Formats: sequence, structure tokens, C-alpha cells
Amino acid sequence: MVFGWRRKNARKKQQSTSNMELLIPNHFICPISLDLMKDPVTLSSGFTYDRSNIEAWLQAGNFTCPVTNQILTSFDLIPNHNLRKMIQDWCVENSKFGIQRIPTPRVPVSPTQVSDVLSSLAASTRSLDQYECLDLVQKMKKWGNESERNRCCIVDNGASAVLASTFNAFATDSFERNANILEEILSILDWMFPLDVESQIYLGSQASLRCMLWFLECRDLSSKQNSIVALKELLSSDQQHAEALAIIEGVNEVLFRFIKDPICPKITKASLTVIFCLLSSPSSSEKIKSAFVKMGLVSLLIEMIIDSERSTCERALGVLDRLCDCEEGREEAYNNCLTWPVLVKKILRVSELATEYSVSCIWKLNKYGRKEKVLVEVLQVGAFQKLVLLLQLGCGDETKEKTTELLKQMNPYRNGLECIESVDFKNLKRSF
Repeated sequence: MVFGWRRKNARKKQQSTSNMELLIPNHFICPISLDLMKDPVTLSSGFTYDRSNIEAWLQAGNFTCPVTNQILTSFDLIPNHNLRKMIQDWCVENSKFGIQRIPTPRVPVSPTQVSDVLSSLAASTRSLDQYECLDLVQKMKKWGNESERNRCCIVDNGASAVLASTFNAFATDSFERNANILEEILSILDWMFPLDVESQIYLGSQASLRCMLWFLECRDLSSKQNSIVALKELLSSDQQHAEALAIIEGVNEVLFRFIKDPICPKITKASLTVIFCLLSSPSSSEKIKSAFVKMGLVSLLIEMIIDSERSTCERALGVLDRLCDCEEGREEAYNNCLTWPVLVKKILRVSELATEYSVSCIWKLNKYGRKEKVLVEVLQVGAFQKLVLLLQLGCGDETKEKTTELLKQMNPYRNGLECIESVDFKNLKRSF
């Protein structure tokens, strides 16, 4: 009985302790977020805030102290080490309540430190000192990995242009010999997009483009990801870079392999975007379109569209729409039994952009090819109802014009045709 009474009282005591509300001392709380401060800093007004919150306040264009509303005489953020140590001690004392000790924050990098490193990097680049440049680049990478604030400081001080210039210099010298420094630069540039014009010029040089293509062919997964993302950002920003990449031998084959044998979703999506930019290039698009069609890209895209998630589906439909601009691409689409059910099904199913591309593909296949066959085929898979609904819901002017034209041409063929509202793609694919 005694032991049972003790156990019962112990359970009650434990329960009452767990239900106690832990009160945080007021001077440990940030006046902005009302949360426990992790990196307290003091303003010129004498009030202390959590660094991330007061930085966001100042970056939003505020020039006053949030508590007193007085104009700040200085924007310097002075670390309050004593308060931070008090908060850490309090966390340790209350660890039994599940409170974790806040880590000691790293000192943020200053613009002066970044400028000094960039100056040294530029000087070492002129002498092509790979090891010195590698140390400096890794130092910036370490700063960037410590906090988002450090990344912003590095970018704001013009690091992208210096890094792109260094990349171009070492790429011009040798891909193989300078692979380490080149890979490190790409890994940093990955969180600096979009790049400014000067950075784009260096990264869009023939030497830089050929180096990134070499990475896509010969290096590991991380280098492939960084290279294809850099190409995607570069080509999306300026069509001239697409024309420069298009003349490099072997680029089409490399991009096609990423679609045919996917490595990871990130590379697949970026590859589709790069292909789309290449196909949109006015100077060499016809030749590139024909090359991709002969490789079998049309069939791969149609199969990819069936089960892919939204962003991949949009990109694949965009590339298919560009391939339908050439006669070879339309012929491949005609001969694929999945073309019509796939395109019709994606209307109003994925996104507004996917709908625009789907309607555009059908319109091109109808306008520039076997008009009667196209109209009969799309009617059989329920295109008329979908297009009418699209007009009712609303769409862009160009899509509206194409949809209206298709509906007018479909109308005479509607009588006597069985419309399939839903299509079993797997069974349909097996039957052919």
C-alpha cells in the first residue's frame, strides 16, 4: 500500500510539473517577434532585438527604432554578448522542460572582408594561381553556408562578376587541369542567380559554355546539376546565349540523354528548359529541331507528359510545342497514338501554361498538316467539350483565337463520332 501511494503521488507530481507554463523573462524576448532571442544585438537607441528581425526591419526601408519610433543615428548592430550568455544559461537551467540551448552565433561577414577576398581573387586570377583562388573561393563558400545574411552580403558586393570572370579565365586555360576550382565556382554561383549582365558575359563565353558542357558529360552528379542549372539561368536571361550554345558540337546529344535516361528531377527540368531555349533561337532553331526529332524526342516527351508532375509537364509541353513548328516534328506527333489523348487530357488539367501549350500543339498539327485526320482524332477523345469549357472559363487572347478556330473547324465533323471522356493511357499504349 505504501509503495502504491508513493507511485500515485509521484505520477501526480510529474503531471503537475509538465502542465506548468514556462515563463520567458521579458528581457530575453525580441520586441519585434515576441520570441526568445537567439542573436541579440543592440541599436543606437539602446534597445536590443534579435538580429534576423531587426535586419528585416531595416531592409524594409525603416529608419526608426521599432520600440521608441525615434530616428536611428546609426545602423550598426552591436552584439549583446552578456545578454546572449544569460539566455544560454537560462536555456540550460530549463532543459528539463524541453528548452534547447541556443548556439553561439557566428560573427557575420562584413562588406570589407568580402571586398578584400574579391580583390585577392581577381589578382590571383590574373596569374592563374589555382590553389590561391581555390582557397579564396572556398572561404566565400563557407561564409555563404553559415547564413543567408552572409550570402546577401557576398552578392551585394559584386561577387558574381568576379567569380564568373575567374571561371572564364580558368576555363580558357584548361578544363581538366582546373576542374576543382571551376566546380567550386559553379557551386557558389548556384545561389547567386539571377546574374547581372557582366557576369552573364563571362559565363556565356565559348570557353565557359564548353566547360559546362564538359561537366555535363564527364563529372559527377553535383557538377552536372550546377552546370545544367547555370545553363538554364543563362539561356533564360538572354537568347544570345542560346545561339552561342547551339553551335557547340555535342550539346544536343548530351541534353537528349538527360531526357531519355533521367538522373534526377532537377537535371531533367533544367534540361527541358535549356532545350526549349535552344528551339526558340531564331538563327538555328530549324536545324536543332530536326536533330532532336531524329533522336526520338517527340515520343519521349509524349510519354513524359502522361505521368509527370506539374512543372515537368509544363516544360515538356513547351518543348513539344516548339517541335511542332517543323514538319518532321509534326509527322512524328501524327504517328504517335498517344498524341491526341495526351494533349486533350492536359487541357484544363495541369495549369494555364500547360493548357496554352496543349491548344497550340493541336492548332499547329491541324493548321499545317492532316486537317481532317486531326479534327476527327481530337473529337474522339473529347476535345470539343474541353475547348468550349476553356472559352467559358477564359484564356489568353492568342489561345482564345486558336481555340475558336479549332471549334469552328470541328463542328462539321461532330455528328456520328463517339467522344471518349476519359482515356486509359496504359491500355491504349499496349494496344498499339
